[in-house]
Amino acid sequence: MANVRSIAHNVLYRVLYEDAYSAIAINNAVHKENLSGIDVSFLSALVYGVLERKLTLDYIIRQYSSIRIKKIEKGTLIVLYLGMYQLIYMDKVPDSAAVNESVKLCKQLRLYKSSGFVNAILRNFVRADKAYRLPDQQNIVKYFSVVYSCPESMVTELIATYGQDLTEKALRGILGRPPITVRVNTLKTDKAALKRALEKQGATVDDISYLENSLNLSAVGSIDQLPPYREGHFFVEDAASQLCAEILGSQPDETIADVCAAPGGKSLYSAIRMENRGVIYSYDIHEHKIKMMEDNARRLGISIMKTALRDASSVRELPACDRILCDVPCSGWGILRRKPEIRYKTDTNIDNLTKLQYSILCMSVKDLPSDSVLVYSTCTLRKKENHDIIRRFLEEHPDFVGEPIKLPDGIDHIIEEEPYCLTLLPGVYDTDGFFIAKLRRRPT
Repeated sequence: MANVRSIAHNVLYRVLYEDAYSAIAINNAVHKENLSGIDVSFLSALVYGVLERKLTLDYIIRQYSSIRIKKIEKGTLIVLYLGMYQLIYMDKVPDSAAVNESVKLCKQLRLYKSSGFVNAILRNFVRADKAYRLPDQQNIVKYFSVVYSCPESMVTELIATYGQDLTEKALRGILGRPPITVRVNTLKTDKAALKRALEKQGATVDDISYLENSLNLSAVGSIDQLPPYREGHFFVEDAASQLCAEILGSQPDETIADVCAAPGGKSLYSAIRMENRGVIYSYDIHEHKIKMMEDNARRLGISIMKTALRDASSVRELPACDRILCDVPCSGWGILRRKPEIRYKTDTNIDNLTKLQYSILCMSVKDLPSDSVLVYSTCTLRKKENHDIIRRFLEEHPDFVGEPIKLPDGIDHIIEEEPYCLTLLPGVYDTDGFFIAKLRRRPT
């Protein structure tokens, strides 16, 4: 495992100090180093684990280090993160291995002067029975920040929006790996047949009560190597995104526009719901993402998706549509369990982001016919990007009205909000954090 620790170090350095995305950096490392099986699992556990717990690890390291965190050389600090994470959170790694391999890693990385420093901190931590102090719960913001490894500014904003109890549920829900949720491609198979096929491959398969043709998978290995995947019998999409596409409510023979479509899951869901009859215009600004959507549509046997490059905030005219989906770029606070590095991005540029979101929403409805539907969605938990955007839009567009969302059994509003809005929090329904608003242009 020593080599995997070195690879993890390299990936973490790229994510923390070179703005790489964790999932992409891990995937690139796996292919470059030709890793498989247990090595891939260990690499992912180390990288995602450290990123999820970085602020907690900082707080603990401070209690054992005479050198301030900001003064510790970056490479050395990552070695400490890896060592501490293994000692605290990985029961299957012996303490001696966590310490010794961390010291070896320093030497492999030519951090020779740091090896004694790392050795002393980790050994002292073990000798102290891994004891550490947490902040006093009287300061709940500081306490949540350390326990759930989120910046205090984020915790403060979440508590102001959702209150202390729901905030803690959400913060708890963004720790750990998310479930692998898939949508059955009913153009080719049915849920019962897919369950049998996946279980035959050794996967554990569970129903999702509020989504008729969706499943949660575990003990599944590499998804893209499964025969049912290669045969186009399912695609991967979080339950919140699937629910968003369900609320959009596409019907056979309709015309749909998905103006920020990549990676394409909601377009695929809609196409299956439409029985591959009608037209779905799936737009994005990145050419490589367009190709990815086309590849997935081909694998699933979907022919009604028409992909094209388009900037959703531009004045370029849209075709007349029955329904439009605006799943806009956002701060991503709802998907921290998938992209844990987001919590450490200090430059959120929220004002420009909300301007972009509002611009996309306004541009998307310019050519929407009367009595047609628009769904606005984000994968963030910030009120400024969600309810505030919709409130402003309805105030400035009197020809639109909120359309009450028909909630499936098992899903309910968890906060006080308009019936045409739905907020999903991780830790409540085991979905990504998500916001959905359904609007309709008034009939003329």
